Amino acid sequence: MTGCRKTALTRRHFVVAAAALFSPPVTEPLLADSWPGAAQEAAWDAEVTPPGFDLQSSNPWGLHPRFLPQRVEARAGLVPGDIHVDAIARYLYHIGDDGTAMRYGVAIARGNLYEPGTYTIRRKVKWPHWTPTRSMIARDPEIYADLADGMEPGPTNPLGSRALYLYVGDRDTYLRIHGSPHPRSIGGRASSGCVRMVMAHINALYPQVEIGSTAHLHPPEDNVGPHV
Repeated sequence: MTGCRKTALTRRHFVVAAAALFSPPVTEPLLADSWPGAAQEAAWDAEVTPPGFDLQSSNPWGLHPRFLPQRVEARAGLVPGDIHVDAIARYLYHIGDDGTAMRYGVAIARGNLYEPGTYTIRRKVKWPHWTPTRSMIARDPEIYADLADGMEPGPTNPLGSRALYLYVGDRDTYLRIHGSPHPRSIGGRASSGCVRMVMAHINALYPQVEIGSTAHLHPPEDNVGPHV
């Protein structure tokens, strides 16, 4: 992995750790045989979106309030369209072109599986398929061996409703920013490497992210936080 460049960000909040759930996704078959149609996608989107959903206030998941999406001020010099992930505060920032950023609560990888670095988003997928990597199966065969052939899309799929695929050059890292069927993991260390979001939240972020955008996964020692 390439090292993550430090940016001019500051952290002012402590991490509120959430219960880490042990079911993180990282990959999916590129040439899956079946994909959901538009009607099925719309039905699933409705299933994972609360009635009367408001991005910044709806909270049927019982998240700590600080993990609800918020519009915050962005510092001059940050690149519009970039994503920054704060591994300490468990925030994802999407930099706007108007001097602001949209901030979301996330979960990151457990233990030493978090991989800080600078990545390029080269794929975006709605309602993706998922297949555990060989390293996941080798590490936890009792959990993943029976899923070696993958899982079809849907609200219980570990990649959730949307996935952004992180590359280094032309190499797929098998790291993703994705929705999760385990929203109570937000704020904790829960995955095998990916960055998790509430599905209704990544559904809002997804159309704002362009292919070719840069995602900075900052190492835990970086001081990044609520105002970028």
